[in-house]
Amino acid sequence: MNNWNIQEMKETPSQTGGPYVHIGLLPKQANIDVFAYNYDNNLVQDKTEGQPIRIEGQVFDGLGLPMRDVLLEIWQADASGAYPSTADIQGKQADPYFAGWGRTGADFKTGFWHFNTIKPGQVKGRKGTLQAPHIALIIFARGINVGLNTRIYFDDEIQANQEDPVLNSIEWATRRQTLIAKRENHENEIVYRFDIYIQGEHETVFFDI
Repeated sequence: MNNWNIQEMKETPSQTGGPYVHIGLLPKQANIDVFAYNYDNNLVQDKTEGQPIRIEGQVFDGLGLPMRDVLLEIWQADASGAYPSTADIQGKQADPYFAGWGRTGADFKTGFWHFNTIKPGQVKGRKGTLQAPHIALIIFARGINVGLNTRIYFDDEIQANQEDPVLNSIEWATRRQTLIAKRENHENEIVYRFDIYIQGEHETVFFDI
Protein backbone atom coordinates (compact mmCIF):
# COMPACT_ATOMS: atom_id res chain seq x y z
CA MET A 1 0.00 0.00 0.00
CA ASN A 2 1.44 3.40 -0.88
CA ASN A 3 1.57 6.48 1.28
CA TRP A 4 0.49 9.02 -1.36
CA ASN A 5 -1.51 11.95 -0.13
CA ILE A 6 -4.49 12.01 -2.49
CA GLN A 7 -5.19 15.65 -1.66
CA GLU A 8 -1.85 16.67 -3.18
CA MET A 9 -2.67 15.09 -6.59
CA LYS A 10 -4.44 17.85 -8.48
CA GLU A 11 -6.14 17.59 -11.85
CA THR A 12 -4.09 18.74 -14.81
CA PRO A 13 -5.56 21.96 -16.30
CA SER A 14 -7.38 21.46 -19.58
CA GLN A 15 -6.38 23.18 -22.80
CA THR A 16 -8.32 24.05 -25.89
CA GLY A 17 -7.19 23.35 -29.44
CA GLY A 18 -6.35 26.96 -30.18
CA PRO A 19 -5.81 29.70 -30.98
CA TYR A 20 -3.41 29.27 -33.88
CA VAL A 21 -3.77 25.49 -33.91
CA HIS A 22 -2.61 25.52 -37.54
CA ILE A 23 0.94 26.54 -36.58
CA GLY A 24 1.65 23.11 -35.10
CA LEU A 25 -0.36 20.99 -37.55
CA LEU A 26 -0.38 23.08 -40.73
CA PRO A 27 2.73 25.25 -40.50
CA LYS A 28 2.85 25.65 -44.29
CA GLN A 29 -0.38 27.64 -44.12
CA ALA A 30 1.34 30.02 -41.71
CA ASN A 31 4.36 30.27 -44.06
CA ILE A 32 6.50 28.18 -41.70
CA ASP A 33 8.45 25.52 -43.57
CA VAL A 34 9.54 22.87 -41.04
CA PHE A 35 8.28 19.49 -42.29
CA ALA A 36 9.66 17.40 -45.15
CA TYR A 37 6.08 16.40 -45.97
CA ASN A 38 3.07 18.61 -45.36
CA TYR A 39 -0.39 17.09 -45.09
CA ASP A 40 -2.99 18.96 -47.05
CA ASN A 41 -6.56 19.01 -48.37
CA ASN A 42 -5.93 17.11 -51.63
CA LEU A 43 -6.76 13.39 -51.37
CA VAL A 44 -6.66 12.53 -55.07
CA GLN A 45 -4.20 11.91 -57.89
CA ASP A 46 -4.63 11.73 -61.66
CA LYS A 47 -5.16 7.95 -61.43
CA THR A 48 -7.65 8.02 -58.55
CA GLU A 49 -10.87 6.17 -59.43
CA GLY A 50 -14.31 7.65 -58.84
CA GLN A 51 -16.17 10.95 -59.15
CA PRO A 52 -13.97 13.92 -58.21
CA ILE A 53 -15.72 16.34 -55.86
CA ARG A 54 -14.90 19.40 -53.83
CA ILE A 55 -16.29 19.83 -50.31
CA GLU A 56 -16.31 23.34 -48.93
CA GLY A 57 -17.86 25.39 -46.18
CA GLN A 58 -17.35 27.46 -43.06
CA VAL A 59 -17.41 26.77 -39.32
CA PHE A 60 -19.59 29.14 -37.28
CA ASP A 61 -19.40 29.83 -33.55
CA GLY A 62 -22.30 30.33 -31.15
CA LEU A 63 -22.78 33.91 -32.32
CA GLY A 64 -23.02 32.87 -35.96
CA LEU A 65 -19.59 34.29 -36.82
CA PRO A 66 -17.19 32.35 -39.08
CA MET A 67 -14.22 30.85 -37.24
CA ARG A 68 -10.90 31.52 -38.96
CA ASP A 69 -8.48 29.61 -36.76
CA VAL A 70 -10.13 26.22 -37.14
CA LEU A 71 -8.47 23.01 -38.34
CA LEU A 72 -10.36 20.11 -39.94
CA GLU A 73 -9.43 16.52 -40.78
CA ILE A 74 -11.42 14.01 -42.85
CA TRP A 75 -11.28 10.22 -43.21
CA GLN A 76 -13.27 8.36 -45.84
CA ALA A 77 -13.58 5.28 -48.03
CA ASP A 78 -12.64 5.29 -51.70
CA ALA A 79 -15.11 5.05 -54.59
CA SER A 80 -15.60 1.30 -54.04
CA GLY A 81 -16.25 1.70 -50.32
CA ALA A 82 -12.81 0.49 -49.18
CA TYR A 83 -10.58 2.21 -46.63
CA PRO A 84 -6.81 2.41 -47.23
CA SER A 85 -6.12 0.72 -43.91
CA THR A 86 -5.30 -2.76 -42.61
CA ALA A 87 -8.16 -2.26 -40.15
CA ASP A 88 -10.65 -2.52 -43.03
CA ILE A 89 -11.91 -6.13 -42.97
CA GLN A 90 -14.42 -5.85 -45.81
CA GLY A 91 -12.15 -7.79 -48.17
CA LYS A 92 -12.15 -5.05 -50.81
CA GLN A 93 -9.08 -3.81 -52.66
CA ALA A 94 -8.42 -0.18 -51.73
CA ASP A 95 -7.50 2.31 -54.43
CA PRO A 96 -3.69 2.77 -54.18
CA TYR A 97 -4.01 6.25 -55.69
CA PHE A 98 -6.38 7.57 -53.03
CA ALA A 99 -5.18 8.95 -49.69
CA GLY A 100 -8.40 8.55 -47.69
CA TRP A 101 -7.28 11.15 -45.13
CA GLY A 102 -6.75 14.88 -45.38
CA ARG A 103 -6.16 17.96 -43.25
CA THR A 104 -6.83 21.63 -43.83
CA GLY A 105 -7.28 24.92 -42.03
CA ALA A 106 -9.84 27.60 -42.64
CA ASP A 107 -8.77 30.63 -44.64
CA PHE A 108 -7.47 33.27 -42.22
CA LYS A 109 -9.55 36.04 -43.81
CA THR A 110 -12.82 34.37 -44.85
CA GLY A 111 -13.06 31.24 -42.71
CA PHE A 112 -13.67 29.10 -45.81
CA TRP A 113 -12.17 25.60 -45.98
CA HIS A 114 -12.27 22.89 -48.65
CA PHE A 115 -11.12 19.39 -49.59
CA ASN A 116 -10.51 17.93 -53.05
CA THR A 117 -11.56 14.29 -52.91
CA ILE A 118 -13.89 11.72 -54.51
CA LYS A 119 -17.43 10.65 -53.73
CA PRO A 120 -17.06 7.70 -51.33
CA GLY A 121 -18.76 4.37 -51.90
CA GLN A 122 -20.97 2.59 -49.39
CA VAL A 123 -19.34 0.65 -46.56
CA LYS A 124 -20.71 -2.01 -44.22
CA GLY A 125 -21.83 -0.95 -40.79
CA ARG A 126 -22.76 -3.01 -37.77
CA LYS A 127 -24.49 -6.32 -38.42
CA GLY A 128 -23.62 -6.04 -42.12
CA THR A 129 -25.96 -3.14 -42.87
CA LEU A 130 -24.83 -0.75 -45.59
CA GLN A 131 -24.07 2.82 -44.64
CA ALA A 132 -24.79 5.69 -46.98
CA PRO A 133 -21.78 7.34 -48.63
CA HIS A 134 -20.27 9.59 -45.99
CA ILE A 135 -17.10 11.26 -44.79
CA ALA A 136 -15.95 11.37 -41.16
CA LEU A 137 -14.79 14.81 -40.04
CA ILE A 138 -13.15 16.14 -36.88
CA ILE A 139 -12.76 19.79 -35.89
CA PHE A 140 -10.15 21.46 -33.69
CA ALA A 141 -10.44 25.12 -32.73
CA ARG A 142 -10.31 27.72 -30.01
CA GLY A 143 -12.63 27.01 -27.11
CA ILE A 144 -12.79 23.28 -27.89
CA ASN A 145 -11.11 20.96 -25.38
CA VAL A 146 -11.72 17.76 -27.35
CA GLY A 147 -12.03 17.45 -31.13
CA LEU A 148 -15.62 17.51 -32.38
CA ASN A 149 -16.52 14.48 -34.50
CA THR A 150 -19.24 14.58 -37.12
CA ARG A 151 -20.12 13.15 -40.53
CA ILE A 152 -20.78 14.53 -43.98
CA TYR A 153 -23.57 12.91 -46.03
CA PHE A 154 -24.74 13.93 -49.51
CA ASP A 155 -28.14 15.32 -50.46
CA ASP A 156 -28.24 13.42 -53.77
CA GLU A 157 -28.03 10.04 -51.96
CA ILE A 158 -31.65 10.16 -50.85
CA GLN A 159 -32.41 6.42 -50.72
CA ALA A 160 -29.11 5.49 -49.09
CA ASN A 161 -29.52 8.26 -46.51
CA GLN A 162 -32.99 7.02 -45.60
CA GLU A 163 -31.55 3.58 -44.86
CA ASP A 164 -28.37 4.67 -43.08
CA PRO A 165 -28.26 3.31 -39.50
CA VAL A 166 -26.31 6.28 -38.12
CA LEU A 167 -28.62 8.91 -39.58
CA ASN A 168 -31.62 6.93 -38.38
CA SER A 169 -30.22 6.91 -34.85
CA ILE A 170 -30.77 10.70 -34.76
CA GLU A 171 -34.30 11.20 -33.50
CA TRP A 172 -35.27 14.47 -35.17
CA ALA A 173 -35.30 14.82 -38.95
CA THR A 174 -34.31 18.48 -38.67
CA ARG A 175 -31.19 17.47 -36.74
CA ARG A 176 -30.26 14.90 -39.42
CA GLN A 177 -30.24 17.69 -41.97
CA THR A 178 -27.25 19.27 -40.21
CA LEU A 179 -25.16 16.37 -41.58
CA ILE A 180 -26.27 16.70 -45.20
CA ALA A 181 -23.98 18.50 -47.67
CA LYS A 182 -25.77 20.37 -50.48
CA ARG A 183 -24.68 19.72 -54.04
CA GLU A 184 -23.82 22.66 -56.26
CA ASN A 185 -22.59 22.69 -59.85
CA HIS A 186 -19.71 25.10 -60.44
CA GLU A 187 -18.97 24.98 -64.16
CA ASN A 188 -17.11 21.66 -64.62
CA GLU A 189 -16.69 20.95 -60.90
CA ILE A 190 -19.07 19.17 -58.53
CA VAL A 191 -19.11 21.01 -55.21
CA TYR A 192 -20.84 20.06 -51.96
CA ARG A 193 -21.43 22.86 -49.45
CA PHE A 194 -21.21 21.81 -45.81
CA ASP A 195 -21.38 24.46 -43.10
CA ILE A 196 -20.74 23.52 -39.49
CA TYR A 197 -22.32 25.22 -36.47
CA ILE A 198 -20.58 24.73 -33.14
CA GLN A 199 -23.52 26.02 -31.08
CA GLY A 200 -26.87 27.70 -31.44
CA GLU A 201 -30.15 27.07 -33.19
CA HIS A 202 -28.55 25.28 -36.15
CA GLU A 203 -25.97 23.34 -34.14
CA THR A 204 -24.43 20.46 -36.11
CA VAL A 205 -24.85 16.95 -34.73
CA PHE A 206 -21.60 15.75 -33.14
CA PHE A 207 -20.78 12.21 -32.09
CA ASP A 208 -19.19 11.00 -28.86
CA ILE A 209 -16.64 8.49 -30.15
